[in-house]
Amino acid sequence: MCRLFGMSAGRARVSATFWLLDAPDSLTRQSHVNPDGTGLGTFDEAGRPVLEKQPLAAWHDAEFSSEAKERRSATFVAHVRHSSGTAPRPENTHPFELDGRLFAHNGVVEGMPLLEQHLGPAMGRVRGDTDSERLFALVTAETAAAGGDVGAGMERALGWVAEHLPVYAVNVVLTTPTELWACRYPDTHALWLLDRRRPVEGLDHRSESGTHVVSDDLADAPCVVVASERLDQDPGWRMLDPGVLVRVGPDLAVTERAVVDPEPRHRLEPDDLGAAAASQRPTGR
Repeated sequence: MCRLFGMSAGRARVSATFWLLDAPDSLTRQSHVNPDGTGLGTFDEAGRPVLEKQPLAAWHDAEFSSEAKERRSATFVAHVRHSSGTAPRPENTHPFELDGRLFAHNGVVEGMPLLEQHLGPAMGRVRGDTDSERLFALVTAETAAAGGDVGAGMERALGWVAEHLPVYAVNVVLTTPTELWACRYPDTHALWLLDRRRPVEGLDHRSESGTHVVSDDLADAPCVVVASERLDQDPGWRMLDPGVLVRVGPDLAVTERAVVDPEPRHRLEPDDLGAAAASQRPTGR
């Protein structure tokens, strides 16, 4: 399955090098089994989105390593892709950007003709073939209809999908220059949260190979991380409850509320999926 990463450091501009490159189960390591695309989304000092992505595996993409070391932002979203049937092309590579927000998705949603019909004119903003980009277009349209309220837009979009479309998994991460939003839906795939809001002396871990890794960049910058897998051995990782929307605000306050019934009306099982999509079934990690 695809892998998601999101991080917020509130208003502090930091790097995420440890999580993206150096952690025992970093996104680069995960890309060895998710080879169909790599993307990193950040924001510059003016709050403008910076989107860098290639239809290549992160371990094979020298630019990703450079970007992961150089980029500083208050929020991050990254994705390594395992295609569920659409081609590994730039326009199908996560994250996606609309209205100054960045979005990445892990999962499979079917019934695209119905979703496209529901989107109407908003389909004009979709450039690729993925269900993920169409889902983001729906979130964006509902957010606009709610006067820019991202929480309301996410709730309306997820509710419509759960009611009308066959759903295998809709794990999502959305970022703005100062906020992070995440939801695990339903309980098909894992989505973990690590709360590191208390200052620490730096990340200090030993990888499986015994390599000693220290990241001082986050030593004085508390943060909150969400990821498809526990990226290190920190005991603070916890699984998000299905159907619960998480918001990490500019002050790093973490709020959670249930926004959609944990069980979609039309739940897909692995046997319902095509061969490519079925490869996204849970790995147990």
